[in-house]
Amino acid sequence: MIRRIAILGVGLIGGSLALAWKKVRDDLTLVGYDAPDVLDRAAERGALDEKAATPEAAVEGADLVVLATPLAPMLRLVDLIAPHLAPGTLVTDVGSVKTPVVEHAREVLPASAPFIGGHPMAGAERSGVDHADALLFENATYVLCPPPDADDALSAYPGFVDLIEGTGAHVLLLDAPQHDEIAAAVSHLPQLLAVLLMNHAAALNDADDAVLRLAAGGFRDMTRIASSPFSMWRDVLIANQGPILDALGSFAAHLRKARNRLIEENVEALGQQFSEARHVRNTIPRDTKGFLHPLADIYVFAEDRPGELLAIIQTLYDAGLNIKDIELLKIREGTGGAFRMSFTDDEEANTAVEALTNGEFIAYRL
Repeated sequence: MIRRIAILGVGLIGGSLALAWKKVRDDLTLVGYDAPDVLDRAAERGALDEKAATPEAAVEGADLVVLATPLAPMLRLVDLIAPHLAPGTLVTDVGSVKTPVVEHAREVLPASAPFIGGHPMAGAERSGVDHADALLFENATYVLCPPPDADDALSAYPGFVDLIEGTGAHVLLLDAPQHDEIAAAVSHLPQLLAVLLMNHAAALNDADDAVLRLAAGGFRDMTRIASSPFSMWRDVLIANQGPILDALGSFAAHLRKARNRLIEENVEALGQQFSEARHVRNTIPRDTKGFLHPLADIYVFAEDRPGELLAIIQTLYDAGLNIKDIELLKIREGTGGAFRMSFTDDEEANTAVEALTNGEFIAYRL
């Protein structure tokens, strides 16, 4: 039974795990190690029971140790805590690259302290414990890379798996190299592409400042993650260099193929690529956070008067609809403004337009 957990790095992920576990297990004692001001804030939010001044003090007597820092400090933490782990202590991490930390941990940690690599496929645009959320992992895929000698990690470590599933996440077992190849294709490559798309548009905008003013919903959605700070990605790009290079090479081949189809004016082949992409994307379960699904947008005109937005939202609430995203596109003082509102799927978006139209608002879909 896991009763005492040490979390080394109480940021967005570490803090969210702590909040989720406190919600489902009131018998847990959670100990945190981080900068003093971070620990103070985490304790204020109810994420921690104890604050440790050193990693060594944090892991003393712990049944489970969670490494929730960037990769470089994580590897140093493994070295620091190794001599201080009690027999039977389970160690895990939450990093987005698995092979380096899994290999290092299994070399350094004592045999009595098994290491299970972990990667919760969840996150947020903002980092830090102030943005930690107990519901962050709800319906998310949580990858575990168990030790090679564990025939069945789900039965070998039931207490740990119960904790992960208690956050609302779904466990997926992979070995570390397999995880890193997949992450390179569906996480690390998209991050690089978002950055490059943004930089490409910025360069064009230097010559013509109308470029970014014309960047609409599709560009916004594709470049949303370009806002991620490089500090979050530096170690990831280096640590997973090989699989990322393979993913870049494969994607470059697809780009060349699309370019050739366009040069040849082979509209039929281009259409087939669109159809295949749409089909594959539509087969991915919509209730899994491991993949970001497109939202269905509507556009609503709001008159410039007090309570107008509240009335719109109340109408949608009365219709049982949940707004997933909202953006003010333009406003003219004394006249009103246009809002883009996003819903889970086309059916909800159509229902929203109907409800608002019946409420005598101007609402439509493109």
